[in-house]
Amino acid sequence: MLKDIGIKAQKAAQQLKKLDSDLKNKIIDDMSHQLLEDKDLILNANNQDLKNAQDLDLSSALIDRLTLTKERITSMSEGLQKIINLEDPVNAITKSWKTKEGLNINKVRSPFGVIGVIYEARPNVTSDVSALCLKSGNAVVLKGSSYCVDSNSQILNSLQKALNTNGVDENSIQLIKSKDREDAIKFMQLKDYIDLIVPRGGRSLIDTLVENAKVPFILDGDGNVHLYIHDDAKKDYVNNIIINSKVQRPGVCNALETLLINRKVYNTMGRDIISKLIDNNVELFVDIDIKKDFPSLEEVNDVHFATEFHDLKLAIGIVDTLDEAIGHIQKYSSGHTEGIISESAEVTEKFSKSIDSSVIFINTSTRFTDGEMFGFGAEVGISTQKLHVRGPMGLEALTSERYVVTTEGMARE
Repeated sequence: MLKDIGIKAQKAAQQLKKLDSDLKNKIIDDMSHQLLEDKDLILNANNQDLKNAQDLDLSSALIDRLTLTKERITSMSEGLQKIINLEDPVNAITKSWKTKEGLNINKVRSPFGVIGVIYEARPNVTSDVSALCLKSGNAVVLKGSSYCVDSNSQILNSLQKALNTNGVDENSIQLIKSKDREDAIKFMQLKDYIDLIVPRGGRSLIDTLVENAKVPFILDGDGNVHLYIHDDAKKDYVNNIIINSKVQRPGVCNALETLLINRKVYNTMGRDIISKLIDNNVELFVDIDIKKDFPSLEEVNDVHFATEFHDLKLAIGIVDTLDEAIGHIQKYSSGHTEGIISESAEVTEKFSKSIDSSVIFINTSTRFTDGEMFGFGAEVGISTQKLHVRGPMGLEALTSERYVVTTEGMARE
């Protein structure tokens, strides 16, 4: 089964890399409208997944990721429209020069070929990733969660209708529907057919990929996200940024997991910060000095600081200096997203240079680590590694650069 999928994907990729931008945009536009036309079919499929998930003891965060609504499907459709407006990276010349020997060299962006994406819950990923891969000239093979097969299958049907309408191989987008974990591992090893794998999931998925993959992969790692409140933080920013970072969607990878408060800030407004988090139903694990003021709260420990909760839970520490905050983050960071609230350019520069994470936010909610928010239309994942891309991955991240060299009959002496 998997080999057959790989062969079909490679064949489709040969067609995709030759498509012009206008046709790719038309297909994505048709996909966008087809999602809306098939809204009821998609919701019915999603309801079946949600019904099946009742027996799986999934967390509230995973249920939220799995759930589709009319509004979320409309958002999926609108996300595809944003991709249409983005510049096509395929065959873009990123640099040109002529050597002293007379070689005219162009550095050109090209598709990888076949992208594999493994993801948990989030049926919206099916449409986002498919459109990004199409526009970047890549075929894509999707492997979603076993508890999301019905939703993903129906979304795939809608996307393939648009491909067929425009005379493009429907195998440009394929879905592995098997619920067998061993098939997921075999998928990671299809090095003769898959050029790059992008995982979107938790620690278990990442560990499985690292231990088993033979296909090159991007690490879309944990989001153990930190926010540090420096002693000169603007008070008007503090609670709004903290609450938005933690509460808006606690189950996503850019949600705040550890809050570090400078002691001077805690002494002036710490009780207000803690009270507002409690009012928003956040379960808190707190520094011993905070526990003195809020004795009913649980004291924080190293396990809490190392945990990506994916829930309305937050670890809170008090630090005395910027260096102490930096040291804490360097110890516990997963390399995803960190933030600082400070009015000092010197402080924020030191923070951003000292913390080696994919995204650093200054006086901004951590919830903005997102391809759509970065102007990418959508994202295929968020890379926490250093090759070949870091942070939210858009169209360019689904291409690599090669060289096209021209001369007039030159031979090397």
